[in-house]
Amino acid sequence: MDEKHLIRASKRLSRHLRHAPGDIGIALGPGGWVEVDTLLAALRRHGLHLTRAELDEVVEGNDKRRFAFDDDGLRIRASQGHSVAVDLALPAATPPDVLYHGTVARFLDAIRDEGLKPMNRHAVHLSATVETARTVGGRRGVPVVLLVDTRGMAAAGYEFQVSANGVWLTAAVPPEFLRRLP
Repeated sequence: MDEKHLIRASKRLSRHLRHAPGDIGIALGPGGWVEVDTLLAALRRHGLHLTRAELDEVVEGNDKRRFAFDDDGLRIRASQGHSVAVDLALPAATPPDVLYHGTVARFLDAIRDEGLKPMNRHAVHLSATVETARTVGGRRGVPVVLLVDTRGMAAAGYEFQVSANGVWLTAAVPPEFLRRLP
């Protein structure tokens, strides 16, 4: 599949597996799963002709591993980032002592006042490395990286989960657990 088609397919999958499944007439089941055949048929009806082999290529070739197949390869879901109601049924996980969050300067005042909130998603997304956080923040401008004291949060009773693609999730991060990296 050429790069342009691969990117287009990945964006459509993100939209419909994370934010707007109803736009193509699908419903996400428990855990956010949808049958692969159902998804491919719905995409076809809405102008994106994708074969199973091409879908496999999108899933395997996505550098952020945004999508995952179930163990049988018969269902697919987005790994995280949903704005529609979905319980990914991820178990609680013990995070490393620190994680990172990438943002841009224009959001810093609000973050200092309110901390990190999920906004239109179900959880705050945190990165295991400064480099990943910098890349995430860089999507919106000059990146700013925040260090998250996850050891302190865990001691205070906050829970964490980690998605299949290594993104750490938590309900919110209060400002006292954040520090801007130079």
